[in-house]
Amino acid sequence: MGVNKKDERMPEERVPGEAKEMLKSLASKWEDVTDANALQVIPLKGAMTNEVFQIKWPTKTGELSRKVVVRIYGVGVEVFFDRDNEIHTFEFMSKQGYGPRLLGRFSKGRIEEFIHARTLSAHDLRDPEISVLIAAKMREFHVLDMPGEKIVYLWDRLRNWLKVAKDMCSPDEAKAFRLNDIDEEITLLEKNLSVDQRIGFCHNDLQYGNIMIDEETKAITIIDYEYASYNPVAFDLANHFCEMTADYHSDTPHVVDYTKYPGLEERQRFVQAYLISSADKPGDKEVEQFLNDVEKFTLGSHLFWGLWGIISVISPSIATIFFSRNTSTKSILITWIMQDSDLNSTG
Repeated sequence: MGVNKKDERMPEERVPGEAKEMLKSLASKWEDVTDANALQVIPLKGAMTNEVFQIKWPTKTGELSRKVVVRIYGVGVEVFFDRDNEIHTFEFMSKQGYGPRLLGRFSKGRIEEFIHARTLSAHDLRDPEISVLIAAKMREFHVLDMPGEKIVYLWDRLRNWLKVAKDMCSPDEAKAFRLNDIDEEITLLEKNLSVDQRIGFCHNDLQYGNIMIDEETKAITIIDYEYASYNPVAFDLANHFCEMTADYHSDTPHVVDYTKYPGLEERQRFVQAYLISSADKPGDKEVEQFLNDVEKFTLGSHLFWGLWGIISVISPSIATIFFSRNTSTKSILITWIMQDSDLNSTG
């Protein structure tokens, strides 16, 4: 979710030569493109881990243009996820007809199909009609039969990130963030949340910028699979609910507003739409139990992005502008204090 340092170069200069040659070769195979060399590079906003550009060419019709997306991988983010696994996930999704098609790969990124759809806004997540569509698409995502071990990755990932955070932080920072307490919290959460959980292939970062909608067909597309893995599906829903409190395009993108956390009726509606998309209409007891599981996993979401934020702030290689050091420290501490208080109150 972090952003690389601002690059003052022109957009055309930020696309590697290797990628440009691939783009020209790709465009030369399209009969409607008037000049494969006349590519236009347009930066796309909203990407947080990578640099993303729309590439387009003029066509013979003059009205429409050929478009693709170039994604340049962020520097230093391998601490958060395995890039090879992410690429394999993207390739699998592409072959299965989910998300954009893979059009080419180069050493520091890839070329993707341009999806003619609109990226959601923070406000869209609260739209009842759109929310129901997201719930159904989420269920579809969770039942994908991805290659590899179908085991929970959440707890090991949290422990790995905690180790990285401890290695990066000074003693004073580690004390301020209470890093020495978090290992026990992870163990406590794992013990209490590992009973009778539905396991599925989870996105793990379903914020509004990773969801697109076709305005005509109302089809939902989920994109950006950097953090995707098998996990309890309740964690994915919990994280999505937490994302409703964030607006990454506001003047304070690092500050979450918990007054925007969805109310009980809104959460029930989402869970019902999620469950009913699988088969029969769920009973009230099933909805209540699943929603209860989701609520508990909000604690895991706080830990997940709290540790992510600490590493993003401390790591010189990631060097984000998404956070400023002082404001993010305050935000992360508030989130941690809330999480700690909630966890202790559960007994």
